[in-house]
Amino acid sequence: MPKPDTFPASALQRLTGLKPFPQPSLIPTRHPVVLMHGFGIGASFRRAGHLHDEAMYLRSRGVRAVAPNVSPYNTVRARCEMWENRLARVLDETGSDRLSLIAHSMGGLDARYLISEKGWHDTVDVLVTVAAPHRGSSIATLTLEQPESVREWLVDMADWLGTHILEDGSANIRQALHELTPEYVKHTFNEAVPNHPDVTYWSYGCQAGEGTDIPIDPIFRYLNKYLYEREGVNDGIVSVESAKWGEYRGTIDADHARQVGIKSSLAADFDSNEFYASIAQILADEGF
Repeated sequence: MPKPDTFPASALQRLTGLKPFPQPSLIPTRHPVVLMHGFGIGASFRRAGHLHDEAMYLRSRGVRAVAPNVSPYNTVRARCEMWENRLARVLDETGSDRLSLIAHSMGGLDARYLISEKGWHDTVDVLVTVAAPHRGSSIATLTLEQPESVREWLVDMADWLGTHILEDGSANIRQALHELTPEYVKHTFNEAVPNHPDVTYWSYGCQAGEGTDIPIDPIFRYLNKYLYEREGVNDGIVSVESAKWGEYRGTIDADHARQVGIKSSLAADFDSNEFYASIAQILADEGF
């Protein structure tokens, strides 16, 4: 065995893997960050929620991040009653009087409603939406147009799940789907829920499948093609055009499942943890 003074230092460093700062860099956001999830429970099985893993990763980067859960199959108004309780608890636990919101999918509509209709513009400085259906989604219309027997089965199952998955759960999937259709969001929701001038709005769209070279999970292939024919490039649930709101920050190569950390067997470079960390870093850089 070589003597210590003859053993190359570089070899020892490679052997131990020690670095001056081995942990990932801290992200010094000014305010706590709340991750708001979207519609459904597909990303909740064997997990603590759609965006729980991403919130825990942000905590490892020094961000006071929280990802509460609300009823997955209810209307924006019903979900917002729950969100208000969740956000109030975040303020209480962190001792903060301000929040930054990062909202995925339907969570983006929830967040807009909270800000404009429920007075949360006094607390929220910035809303960042990811693949939110700001102009609705034709997938909601497609679901409502299924044969009555299929539709009734889906409604009964989803309403049961939505009511029982949380202690304070509730559900009304039929009305929720109606309120996610392009006709409703464009002509009713958007007219009633304008942006608040005191809040900064950023958005990201996402793409995969038809019209791109990004692989899409097989579960989305039919929906992806259906939506592409009606709204253009999309992530299997929400089109890029529908996702644009406020200042558009770019299009991400990821289907709707990968955006919340669900990976399939398809090769993909997208890392949801790093994506949400990149948003947090931008918030920190902008003073939020």
